[in-house]
Amino acid sequence: MTNRVTFSNPVAAKAADPWVYRHTDGFYYFMCTRGDRLELLRSRRLTDIASGERRTVWRPEPGGRYSHHLWAPEIHHLDGKWYIYYTANDGGGDDTRQVCVLENDGADPTEGEWRWRGALPTPSPGLDGSVLKLGESLYFLYAGYGHFPDYGSAIYIMKMDNPYTLSGGEQVLLTAPTLDWEKQGGMAINEGPVVLHRGGRVFLIYSASTTWSEDYCLGMLTMDEQADPMDAESWIKSPQPVFRKNPEQGVYATGHNSFTVSPDGSEDWIVFHALSAPGEDTGNRATRIQKFGWRADGTPDFGIPLGDGAALEPPSGE
Repeated sequence: MTNRVTFSNPVAAKAADPWVYRHTDGFYYFMCTRGDRLELLRSRRLTDIASGERRTVWRPEPGGRYSHHLWAPEIHHLDGKWYIYYTANDGGGDDTRQVCVLENDGADPTEGEWRWRGALPTPSPGLDGSVLKLGESLYFLYAGYGHFPDYGSAIYIMKMDNPYTLSGGEQVLLTAPTLDWEKQGGMAINEGPVVLHRGGRVFLIYSASTTWSEDYCLGMLTMDEQADPMDAESWIKSPQPVFRKNPEQGVYATGHNSFTVSPDGSEDWIVFHALSAPGEDTGNRATRIQKFGWRADGTPDFGIPLGDGAALEPPSGE
């Protein structure tokens, strides 16, 4: 009898705000918050993303306006080029945070030059920039700071002329932290927007409550893909979290996720960070991966986060 190959979470220690993108070249590209630099890892296997080929693709000049607190980098392939969106500031507080953009027109993002395309001039200071591509149109999503009425962040959408230029129109508020489960840990937070397409619908998954709270979790907005994403009424907000802590198996503060697929494309996987105990130092946020499914009504079923060390079957095709 052949022993079944398994893996266990976490797949990357001290790796907060994980972003995984699987490209047509068959590689998984992995980024997470490093604070003082942007680091890109590349691997053929999703379970091996932490040990893949590694390159520091950006290190800002010390003391500059965008040289501090480099958070939540995301790599996207848009209009035939590579883009990285990340949060940075000048060392100050929330009111100095902006989302910055880098561009690389090479076929391989681990090679070539990453060029500074600037900080996006969003109406609100904010973080966690991402892009929604719908048909031929691009939309920018981010978490902007403000009072809703409690102080924190909310998810906004704006039109884009291209991957590094906002159209200049007004931003639209899609979801604010008004529910109790969105206001745990001392601040009211909606952040980390990421999109998932399936069955004629667009699902916007976001993180709620503070990342240092054990109750950090995922919420969801749903929109028909034929609707106007710039109309807040197009989006329906789920009244309860769609993914949250699992105290029975020692997984807390589950949030700031991304989505990818198995190597053969047959399975959907969620990538997220979590802590192993309530009140654990946020520096220990680690990246975990799990397969997820779909309900009969066409909505995603993320299940519950499974405990560290549990033997899990690897993605199909590994």
